[in-house]
Amino acid sequence: MIRNNMVEHCYIHVPFCKSICYYCDFCHVQYNRDLVKEWLNALKDEFNHYPINNHLKTVYIGGGTPTSLEDDLLKELLELIKPYTSNVDEYTIEINPETLTLSKVLLLKEYGINRVSIGIQAYQEHLLKMMNRKHTFEDVRNTVSLLKNNGITNIAVDIIYSLPTQTMDDLKETMEHVLNLKPSHVSIYSLQIEEGTVFYQKGIEPLDEDLEADMYDYLCDYLKEHGYEQYEISNFSLPDKQSKHNLAYWHYKDFYGFSCGASGKENHARYDHTKNIKDYLKNPFYREEIPLTQKDEMFEMVMMSLRLVKGLSKKEFQDKYNISIDEVYGKVNENLIKQGLLIEDEESISCSEKGFPILNTILEYYLD
Repeated sequence: MIRNNMVEHCYIHVPFCKSICYYCDFCHVQYNRDLVKEWLNALKDEFNHYPINNHLKTVYIGGGTPTSLEDDLLKELLELIKPYTSNVDEYTIEINPETLTLSKVLLLKEYGINRVSIGIQAYQEHLLKMMNRKHTFEDVRNTVSLLKNNGITNIAVDIIYSLPTQTMDDLKETMEHVLNLKPSHVSIYSLQIEEGTVFYQKGIEPLDEDLEADMYDYLCDYLKEHGYEQYEISNFSLPDKQSKHNLAYWHYKDFYGFSCGASGKENHARYDHTKNIKDYLKNPFYREEIPLTQKDEMFEMVMMSLRLVKGLSKKEFQDKYNISIDEVYGKVNENLIKQGLLIEDEESISCSEKGFPILNTILEYYLD
């Protein structure tokens, strides 16, 4: 693939964790200092292999647990990314509370990171232990204070619901404590049991679908009542605090993906790096590439855009493909509007309140 050096968004995957969460199916390996050093060398090779836009707008360091890296190795990673961040508007890193220290916060601040995403997941200790999370909610409070006291105030948090044995009262208690932290952004995810995870191996199952749906409805209502705008199926923010990086995905922009376990999209193709750390170290340049036809891209743009409350911009679709959405999907849209699953105005097509929770079902119409 010829790299597009005008891409404005970049994701870097840090595959290391001090402990493995039982629900996680992202690329991860147990932390080992020598292995991290090898990985950093491979990542440097990958960065140097292709021309990259040094005027990126968003950078997102995810994982894994990026803050599991010891200070000197974290500094080495941030130094590698530094040449591309001079014009970055939003620079995010994921953290777990048990891995964050004052020295690391100061390092993040020094390198211009202005947004963090904290995996909270739940308030109750028995649920945290069940997931093999190694923090307590008191650790979360201390982490938020540490960040805010040192000038990093744009704080996003992740919550998981539909956990085995979790009750509605558990969820309500979690949200009360979470909002007391005054995060700028809240992401809510229903538990998905993925093959290869510890939960899958143990035969764990999430709650029944009706209770899961009730939990989702409660979360949407509760967050809206407390001033958080829902702008995507699973994402809520205070005014002007939406995730700009994730919005790039949902608006179907191109983005770089670096490191094992990362994906990217450039020049009418998607690509995936291997999830095997040993294979990545042998050849950090190899990626499985999937060419995208215009038909593929039009469907994927619809798929991503309908996740947004604002929906799909007709103008953006027309500008991108030189054809109107009506010419491509007019009959599908008309059918879904009649069913009350989509709504349409002059500028956009979006899911109705009835359609939003069953987006996957809606997308099947477009595939047919």
